[in-house]
Amino acid sequence: MEALKRDFLPGDLMAELAENGFGGSVAVQADQSEQETLFLLDLAREWPRIAGVVGWVDLRNARLPERLRFFSQFEKLRGFRHVVQSEADDRFLARDDFSRGIGCLKEFGFTYDILIFPKQLPAAAELVEKFPEQKFVIDHMAKPSVRTKEIGCWAERMRAIAANPNVYCKLSGLVTEADWHHWRAADFRPYLDVVFEAFGARRLMFGSDWPVCLLAGTYRQVWDLIADYARGLAPEEQEAIFGGNAIRFYGLEVS
Repeated sequence: MEALKRDFLPGDLMAELAENGFGGSVAVQADQSEQETLFLLDLAREWPRIAGVVGWVDLRNARLPERLRFFSQFEKLRGFRHVVQSEADDRFLARDDFSRGIGCLKEFGFTYDILIFPKQLPAAAELVEKFPEQKFVIDHMAKPSVRTKEIGCWAERMRAIAANPNVYCKLSGLVTEADWHHWRAADFRPYLDVVFEAFGARRLMFGSDWPVCLLAGTYRQVWDLIADYARGLAPEEQEAIFGGNAIRFYGLEVS
């Protein structure tokens, strides 16, 4: 993990965005604290190319509506995420207290990012089916085990959750699920085949997973991986994947 043991701040990100032709980015939480959410919002105010923030709030808090009203004053705060992949309970997303919190988001126009492992997909499917008008996006394609080439169960569950039209999927986080030092583009094709078929180009969005991707590849390598796969799509579909869908999903204001 040595590559990550330093600060990564907007100045570093801007160089990556410029090199790869992106006009903006969405900053997504890593720490489970409101303090980090406010820190990211401060950065977004200072750096216009941070077009949106996905923060954290305790969705199980009895005072959640009050916290959401507070956060609704920040125009660049577009949604929330919880690091569910670290929860011991594989059915964490299906718990009543968490579901109640999800049920409060739509009133304020907030999205929800689903960060899970494949074993947690059944609970995620139960959750999204309860809230057909809530916008959800699955981060990192639910982290399939590219390293071990396991695909069957993951593929079945991804197709099932994709049947819900309110669910999108981020094409991100793949290189860190592969052999960090010996992966090839061909390793990811079977997994990309599944999500492109299940979600279609209008519900997929590129995600860099920067700086975590640096454990296994550069920002450019991650971009190339998805761009090469999508090369045969119509130009408008490629444009949607590399920005348009994120703008629409998160309701971003971009120039």
